[in-house]
Amino acid sequence: MAEDITTTVAQNTPEPKIDEVKALADIKAAHKKILAEIGKVFIGQTKVVEEVLYAMFAQGHVLLIGVPGLGKTLLVNSLAQLLDLQFKRVQFTPDLMPTDIVGTEIIEENMKTGERNFRFVKGPLFTQILLADEINRTPPKTQAALLQAMQERKITSGTTTYPLAEPFFVLATQNPIEQEGTYPLPEAQLDRFMFNVRMEYPPTEEEVTMVRATTGGALADLKPALEQKRILELQEIVRRVPVSDRVIRYAVAIAEATRPGRDNSPGFVNDFVTWGAGPRASQYLILGSKARAVLQGRFYVACEDIRALAYAVLRHRILLNFNAEAEGITPDTIIEKILKTVSEPAA
Repeated sequence: MAEDITTTVAQNTPEPKIDEVKALADIKAAHKKILAEIGKVFIGQTKVVEEVLYAMFAQGHVLLIGVPGLGKTLLVNSLAQLLDLQFKRVQFTPDLMPTDIVGTEIIEENMKTGERNFRFVKGPLFTQILLADEINRTPPKTQAALLQAMQERKITSGTTTYPLAEPFFVLATQNPIEQEGTYPLPEAQLDRFMFNVRMEYPPTEEEVTMVRATTGGALADLKPALEQKRILELQEIVRRVPVSDRVIRYAVAIAEATRPGRDNSPGFVNDFVTWGAGPRASQYLILGSKARAVLQGRFYVACEDIRALAYAVLRHRILLNFNAEAEGITPDTIIEKILKTVSEPAA
């Protein structure tokens, strides 16, 4: 049945142009090369790598949740090398100020004339891939400075606005264990992240392979798999992927099902959810699914793409109540039930 639905979607989708067909083939090949290359230094966690790539090519940002030591910094640094992009890492601490990441203006004196002028010194936000490590350990005003740059892709200092380089991608991390002395991101700021990706402990065999590979000789050198120009072209192609009304309605129905107090809200949502996902979740479900389709060599989006990304898009947009916490229910539990409850619209 799933194959029949996919075939129907493909038949009803406009044929891509010749240049787009070639681009899709190149992108699929580059995708395989990226996974193969990154597998030399970053063992396992294929789903995490895939979701980070989907967000990047959909021009979104990622909040990565995982305990220390799982290789978050290695992952981002490796992606920067493979995509030939500038990479910077900022360790967010309680004393970090907005000017520490945005930049600051300093006074310079001309030694010949004695004239003094302001000069803007750019901060680490002026990069292409930024790792914001432990973002919840810095005060809200510094978090806000980063999130403004993520949304607007530009920075204002004084009366001057500076555009950020393209592509611009932020991967922020949080430690799920230590919460003391942290500043949790408000829901409105969490909503700026396209995906919330969970990084789990690796299976035994993957960990054995990782230990063997990283405790021997030097790590393998990574060769760029995509040029910057091709990345920007890929982002444009992702935007152009057509989506049927049926798939859009399915994405909206899943997002709507997370909202309590509506006529069509599932009973378990009314019982355990305080706030559900907003319209941005529907947009990100579609955009992320477009990127997933393109990286798999398809020029159409299927309902399966929506289901595959539902957890990453929705888990940080669902606010549970005390009853859910008391019964050990998580956002992933709610999403799992929603995917079983919401049916695909008729073709």
